[in-house]
Amino acid sequence: MGPADLSTWLLTAAERGNPDTGLDRRHPGGVAWSRGNEARPVVHGAAYFAELLERIGAMRAGDLLLFTDWRGDPDERLAPHRTPDGRTHDGDRAGSGIGAVLCRAAERGVVVKGLVWRSYLDRFRFSETQNRHLGKEIQEAGGECLLDMRVRPGGCHHQKLLVLRHPGRPQLDIAYAGGIDLCRSRNDDAAHGGDPQALRMADAYGANPPWHDVQLALRGPVVGDLEAVFRERWEDPAPLSRSPLTRLRARAHGEDTHADRLPPQAPDPEPCGTHTVQVLRTYPDRLFGGYPFARDGERSIARGYLKAVRRARSLIYLEDQYLWSPRVVDCFAQSLRAHPGPRLTAVIPAVPEQDGRLTLPMHLIGRITALDGLRRAGGDRVAVYALENHAGTPVYVHAKVCVIDDVWASIGSDNINLRSWTHDSELGCAVLDESDDGRPPADPGGLGDGARSFARRLRLELSCEHLDLDPADGGALCDPGAAFDAFAASAAALESWHAGGCRGPRPPGRLRPYVPPELSSPARIMATPAHHLLVDPDGRPLRLRRRNAF
Repeated sequence: MGPADLSTWLLTAAERGNPDTGLDRRHPGGVAWSRGNEARPVVHGAAYFAELLERIGAMRAGDLLLFTDWRGDPDERLAPHRTPDGRTHDGDRAGSGIGAVLCRAAERGVVVKGLVWRSYLDRFRFSETQNRHLGKEIQEAGGECLLDMRVRPGGCHHQKLLVLRHPGRPQLDIAYAGGIDLCRSRNDDAAHGGDPQALRMADAYGANPPWHDVQLALRGPVVGDLEAVFRERWEDPAPLSRSPLTRLRARAHGEDTHADRLPPQAPDPEPCGTHTVQVLRTYPDRLFGGYPFARDGERSIARGYLKAVRRARSLIYLEDQYLWSPRVVDCFAQSLRAHPGPRLTAVIPAVPEQDGRLTLPMHLIGRITALDGLRRAGGDRVAVYALENHAGTPVYVHAKVCVIDDVWASIGSDNINLRSWTHDSELGCAVLDESDDGRPPADPGGLGDGARSFARRLRLELSCEHLDLDPADGGALCDPGAAFDAFAASAAALESWHAGGCRGPRPPGRLRPYVPPELSSPARIMATPAHHLLVDPDGRPLRLRRRNAF
């Protein structure tokens, strides 16, 4: 793909809509992406954590480790919870905890710098205490981890980023971005038995909620782009919190509230692959003074989706934690109405993470409304599924993945809702592969873009897991129509088996048709304002809200 072809799918610097960022100035000529990268999906927290344990353990004095996170649990183990034959084991609890791993790196002389969302009080079931403990441990070991509350009221920092730089050894430089936090419940694998170190969730998920998630490993020049993303936040001169009470508590706890200077940024790593990667972000229109690198906010994640979805002609494949907000899913509905060919397959959680009497309707109302709009637009071309493990326990889908026509693929921290597209800080990466997949159909979208290796392989890897297929047998799923039908047949067989009392052998596959529950009219009326105010707020400037523009 040449630059002209790339710009049909990716945003130009002008289309990003944020003249304040230095991110695009790293690329001359209005280009807002980097070429020559190697992008690799890391599916499941167990695989990601094992990789981090090895790579961080190999870092030495003078290396640089930068990370951002929504929640950090110091005792969450990076070591696998299961042996290769599937048995559970305790591992080295103290030695592989994320806090211990980062502290040992700092003690070896690695420059460790982190930004973790400060969070709200723990009585709201967030993560204030755990994030503070992680920061304190790293600080005592010689690193620096700041608790960052520079957000819009009611918002959070939701980016999950880790950058490892190695001066003098740039071939080892790597960055990770996606959906996996450095915290409890994430250390699960393909068997989806759950993480023994679990967070409390809805009762349907059991004591150790099964967890499906995806991270993206990146090598090449894009590592420099992602380091620049971290540096913009780190160098923000605004105080970490504007609340006098929070500042007093920070002083009482001996927290570090001032960012030390970072070492100069090293040159970007050399090109090493065929993947063009565009870094996409959300920053809100922050009240009481905007971000110096995004004074009116940035909504390039939303803009990136809007541009790519307009080109959909064959299959939109989604995995998403939420998939709600009619104002967001409208772009998918418009594509379904505009063209007869596109199908939409979505994999979402069977049950929201919170099932309280008040919180459950607040979470459901947005999804019910959004899915109604999608089905009105696409009819039987829209199929939505939930996952379960082989024991019949629902799997919580935390992945944030989109693949369009086996060309454009996105992995990030962002969900498909207004909160992620406008209100919280988010970080995603869109990937276009210059390498053709080669298997038929050669051009599923029919627009001359072909089928790109990264996008197709990502979709097939995830699909084979959900269908219990050996990846070697996944070639038949290259055809988008065949894949759409295979999902439907597998889900129907498993649903029938459950309806029949689970008699006989369990059919292969983990998909169940998602049927939104009914909410009474009074429940809808009561839940809707709370949903808009608390669950899915809008962080756009008023002029954009009026036009429903991003």
